[in-house]
Amino acid sequence: MNEIHAAAAPGGRPARVAPYRHTAILAAVFLALAAAGAVFQKAAAPGTSAASGHQNVLPLYLSLLAGEWGLLFYMWRRGLRKTGTRLADLIGGRWTRWQDAGRDLGLAFIAWVLWLGIQRGYELVMGAGHARSVGAYLPKGPLEIPLWIALSLSAGFCEEAVFRGYFQRQFAAMTGYRPAGLLLQALLFGISHGYQGIGAIIKITLFGLLYGGLALWRKSLRPGMAAHAWSDIYSGWLGLIH
Repeated sequence: MNEIHAAAAPGGRPARVAPYRHTAILAAVFLALAAAGAVFQKAAAPGTSAASGHQNVLPLYLSLLAGEWGLLFYMWRRGLRKTGTRLADLIGGRWTRWQDAGRDLGLAFIAWVLWLGIQRGYELVMGAGHARSVGAYLPKGPLEIPLWIALSLSAGFCEEAVFRGYFQRQFAAMTGYRPAGLLLQALLFGISHGYQGIGAIIKITLFGLLYGGLALWRKSLRPGMAAHAWSDIYSGWLGLIH
């Protein structure tokens, strides 16, 4: 089975990893979730219970965990299996020596530092800001923090597999150009977080471009998965979303 960087249709065109109808459905799911999130953010206006004080986040974290793995399962079960693509082939970059793991973790650290720099530069130019109710949903306490870490690890694995793996490959197959696949998945990734506002869309699109470019260069999702997971752990656990 070909790996992420090797699969190609006849003539060198990037090969699809699932039926295109499946891709349209999965993209529509993310857009619907973004729309639902926007409605929630609008309801969480200043002075409402959703925007003030710390919330009971355990049900939210558990539902998000189920959602992450549910979407990954749908991608695999109803998409990848239709074309005989294995999840391991989508991820790529197998580790056969400890040096392989060390190299990818080192790249993950560099990617994370680059992301911090991009985020800081954006905030210096455009100003800081985030969705009004985010702060109330950051983890606190001995139950929430471990669950947040589990959610962050899940997001790192599942979202990189879906966006930098599946969508990036599918959009490249649709257009015939890998750079187009990189750009389109990043745009979808940013728009799917649109409930956080226009600034978040721009920043998260840049995030998608950075990690998608890393996947293309490294021919593996592993560094991006590690960097994504750590970025979420760091920003949420240490309360650095501001």
